[in-house]
Amino acid sequence: MIDSGFETTSLRMTLLLLVTFQAPAADVDRIMDAVVAIAPLVMGKYDRNAYQSAYGIERYRPLDGAAAGAETELRRRPGTVEVSFELPDDQALAARVAEAIFQAHSYQEPVIRIQPILASRSKGLDDRANPNRWWNTTGDWKKVAASATETA
Repeated sequence: MIDSGFETTSLRMTLLLLVTFQAPAADVDRIMDAVVAIAPLVMGKYDRNAYQSAYGIERYRPLDGAAAGAETELRRRPGTVEVSFELPDDQALAARVAEAIFQAHSYQEPVIRIQPILASRSKGLDDRANPNRWWNTTGDWKKVAASATETA
């Protein structure tokens, strides 16, 4: 069981909660707006930190009592994604975030998972000279993409 973190020279491994939910891609911005209204998802000098998977296919079959009514055929919904983000190890906060996801979600039975993890947090050391950092290699991916679009 994960019960404590550890440190290295450059980072801290901190006990956090990993929140994951599945939703149609079109719903994600609305759901995430509800989440960040409660928890800004700060990581170092960045906020609204989350990961969204590529489109997948959700598979399910409605049973008696489902809003769609019972069906015999398996449904396959394309365009579903998985989103994950980290929260402090705080059950009351996690409960508020889970409720916000549920309320903003379009499904009758949203898939929401919360699990304890160790996650890295930079100690904020001066690593401007690190040859592997983006500013010393390709530069900011967003600015590179924008200038490629402008020259096209």
